[in-house]
Amino acid sequence: MDADSYARELAGKAIAEGDATAWFEQLYAAAARGETVAPWDRDAPHSLLAGWAERGGVRGGGRRTLVVGAGLGRDAEFLAGLGFDVVAFDISPTAVESARERHPDSPVRYVAADLFDPPAEWLGAFDLVVESMTVQSLPDPPRGSAIPLVGRFVAPGGTLLVIAAGRDAETDFAGPPWPLTRAEIDAFTVGDLTVERLEELRKPDDPIFGWRVELHRPG
Repeated sequence: MDADSYARELAGKAIAEGDATAWFEQLYAAAARGETVAPWDRDAPHSLLAGWAERGGVRGGGRRTLVVGAGLGRDAEFLAGLGFDVVAFDISPTAVESARERHPDSPVRYVAADLFDPPAEWLGAFDLVVESMTVQSLPDPPRGSAIPLVGRFVAPGGTLLVIAAGRDAETDFAGPPWPLTRAEIDAFTVGDLTVERLEELRKPDDPIFGWRVELHRPG
């Protein structure tokens, strides 16, 4: 069975059993045993993250950064390389341990944590929060509840960068992942977070496209 099919089988079983996030740990544990790979396991950062940094000439300057659902660390390591002070969390303890093993000399602090019950000291604490392809891996529920929680980590004057697959509301898609609609993207704008830049990156005749959205919290 290929990696995508295996991941979807695990997700389907976990959802049927009433635990929409259990399959992440199951998948990373199987990958650690050499039985499969995570379908999103890549050496390079997400292209939309790398493009964002290149376009803006982004440099971290020691700014505190949180990577949501960090997996095996591709985006976290990229941001650390730009000079950000990075905390990266994942709900899967095996993913966190695998990321540490993969990047033994990394300055990134990899932490096992739950978006729905994060450490209190993280709230409003980060100059940059990166949500890259994470909440779209959740069915709804709990996806609708998860989206508004992401912005809680953004400090005054900080930025939330959202990268996700997208779909039009009338387009059905059997996940995981479940590409986000415009309404779901709008749901990131909680409190005083406002959209600074929103990009729909479409290819002709492809119903699935890319979202890259920058949101800002006033200082």
